[in-house]
Amino acid sequence: MEWILNLLYFYIAAYTLFFLAMSVKNLNDKLLRIQQRYSGTGTTNNLCIIIYSHNDEVHLENLVKQLKNQDYPSGSFSTYIILDNCSDNSEKLFVNNNFAQIINIKDQGTIGKDQALSILLEKLSAVQNCNAYVFLDSNRYIEQDFLQSINAALTDASVISGSTILLCDEPKLRQKIKMVFHKYYTNFILKARSLMGLAVTIDSDILIMRQDLVEKIGCIDFQNINSELKYSLLLSKIGCKCTFNPNIKTYMNVNEFDLRIPSLSTRLSLFKNCFTQIWSRNFVFNEHVMSLLTPNVLLLVFAYGYLLKYSYKYYFIVDFSIVLISFALLILGFAISLLNSKLQAKEIFYLFLYPFYSMGHIFKNFPLCRKIRNTIKQRKSSAENGEKLTVDVSVTDGKNNIACKLELISENGLAKVKFMFKNKTFATSTHLRMFDAITELTKKLEEYGFVLKICQCCTNFSSNIDGSTNMVKGFCNYKFSNSSGEQIPTLLWNSCRGFNQNKGANFIEEILQ
Repeated sequence: MEWILNLLYFYIAAYTLFFLAMSVKNLNDKLLRIQQRYSGTGTTNNLCIIIYSHNDEVHLENLVKQLKNQDYPSGSFSTYIILDNCSDNSEKLFVNNNFAQIINIKDQGTIGKDQALSILLEKLSAVQNCNAYVFLDSNRYIEQDFLQSINAALTDASVISGSTILLCDEPKLRQKIKMVFHKYYTNFILKARSLMGLAVTIDSDILIMRQDLVEKIGCIDFQNINSELKYSLLLSKIGCKCTFNPNIKTYMNVNEFDLRIPSLSTRLSLFKNCFTQIWSRNFVFNEHVMSLLTPNVLLLVFAYGYLLKYSYKYYFIVDFSIVLISFALLILGFAISLLNSKLQAKEIFYLFLYPFYSMGHIFKNFPLCRKIRNTIKQRKSSAENGEKLTVDVSVTDGKNNIACKLELISENGLAKVKFMFKNKTFATSTHLRMFDAITELTKKLEEYGFVLKICQCCTNFSSNIDGSTNMVKGFCNYKFSNSSGEQIPTLLWNSCRGFNQNKGANFIEEILQ
């Protein structure tokens, strides 16, 4: 037990000294201010702006307008926009617009940013007049000097993550806590690490990488924050660390922002895998690996509280006064960090509430809680976006009626039909309307000489054009003996004895083999 407490003290004491050093270093940001002042001078790099978007029409339109108004030579940057399976009007924004080149991904589902960017980078590998790629998500806002700031930052670094400033008109308490902590983390932790020449985790939402480095590595890994952390360690290992530059500013709404916190299991796993490689002269990589063990505020507070109590009552490796001095240095470092974090007085109150927010985040991501939450989310998503209806139908070959089932599926605004006979099934592709999905199935059955005996395939059926996308309603015009002569409302998949069937001659199993 005692040796565990000894290790715990050396662990938090070492971090305390490191934290104090960052606090002091962050007071002097002269280099960044000089860089910002002379951002319009020097070499002009050819930049390739790559924007990823998925159903973000409004933000995308604003971002493109802001790029057009940049204080940067128009001939020194090009813009590529990836539309990943967009179902809004994003594509129509760029009709007869030569400012940007559009890569429109359709009919493949939403493939995600990582795969979409990889596809585009492979196509751009032959481009010779590009010095650096600028990866940017469509939900960002930028100022006129955005590209000038990037150009200036490229004189000192090959991989750069920019700053994200959160906006909200009337934030709620949870949003205020998140905004203030992110502001503190950006203006102190990331900025201090940059001033000390240390590496940070890449942010693929606003990231600049030199083209030759991308070609050297041969791939990217922007799937999520965990994969980005792994990619950042790779960059540090090959001597191309990612650095943070607060002069490269982007803005976004706090409602669309998630705190970039890698999971504890991922950090421990990476530390375990990289620990044997830190015995080298690559200080940046060694420190980057050790930073995976950075304690959070809760651990620091509880650890110091317990060690102060223990060292006061019992014999400890160091005297109680030493533990108390260490804790005082941590408080001093925190006080200094507030000086240059640009927090207002009322914002400091919300910063002190962050530990409670952090506890809620830890509880939320506890494996059992995460499993329960994902189950509820899947059920809710299924209830909201997916509906299934199974109906009994029959098909005929002109002589015999064969009982079958149809499963009518509606998911995320798209429709498809699953045809089931015995233990075999055939599913159509997805369509905008259920009518079209049934038509596909009908034509497939007709190829084998079968007729599906439902209202949509009956000569007595007429569609009801009600303005809906799915169009599942219609009218039956069959004159039943007890009918009043009026049209009878019905649905596409209903059937009755008045069906006017077609003829054919084949076995139904053939379509399912």
